[in-house]
Amino acid sequence: MSHEHHHHTEEINGGRLLITMLLNFFITIIEIIGGIFSGSLSLLSDAFHNFSDGIAIIISYIAMKLSKKPRSLKYTFGLKRAEILAAIINSSALIIISFFLIKEAFDRLYSPSAINGSLMLIVAAGGLAANVVGTVLLKKGSDKNINLKAAYLHLLSDAVSSLAVILGAVFIIYFHIYWLDPILTIIISLYILKEAYGIVKEALEIIMMSSPAEIDVQYLNEVVNLIPGIKNIHHVHLWKLNDSDIHFEAHVETDNILIGDTGIMQKQIKELLHDKFEITHTTLQFECNNCTTKELV
Repeated sequence: MSHEHHHHTEEINGGRLLITMLLNFFITIIEIIGGIFSGSLSLLSDAFHNFSDGIAIIISYIAMKLSKKPRSLKYTFGLKRAEILAAIINSSALIIISFFLIKEAFDRLYSPSAINGSLMLIVAAGGLAANVVGTVLLKKGSDKNINLKAAYLHLLSDAVSSLAVILGAVFIIYFHIYWLDPILTIIISLYILKEAYGIVKEALEIIMMSSPAEIDVQYLNEVVNLIPGIKNIHHVHLWKLNDSDIHFEAHVETDNILIGDTGIMQKQIKELLHDKFEITHTTLQFECNNCTTKELV
């Protein structure tokens, strides 16, 4: 048996997370007050999103700390999937909040009320500034870490929603189009639903140990079988431990060759899988006509 471990750790500055969290909780209080006094539902929706941002950052930070804990006899893989669970929690919260806001927006469409556009504009502008700062702080590493991506998406979606609220406030001030406020709420919520669903789907596929979408198992099989001395590979398992560690294990049937030759073959397979498919952990069992069934999976 052979085991290969490759560790790719994104160092996230705790200070940046703390600043972003405090910004979100501060702007949440301001927007709730502003939303109540201005009568703007889209401003209140922005406040709820900001509050969920702050909670998301706390969850993300805890998950990052847990994921870096060393392996133990109980958790032989460590706690790397803590970040995947955090991504599911954060994105699921966004989905629930979005459905609630869509319902409230439809209620407001049927019973429109006057809105203080000027106050709505000032508060939304402050929210946009805070969210832009937070988005910039968390952007680094969000493309390689699904947990950070979920937290980053919270902030990005809030920045977009704050911009939409500002535009809505301008139309309300100059044209008194009050129904635009709930319409903006619905549009913002649908956008967030789409993005959050994508993260939940990806995270659940990791939890369910599905093969990475970017790797064709049949093609992988064909490539490995081109290595001299390999008759076939079977009993293949391919999964992601988290969003950066891909694991592969298989039985490798060879001709009756020496142990030293399997060592060379093992190295060839490991390097091929790493270079061509970015597989970070490989476990191989070499055998000669040992298994009765030799199906790929």
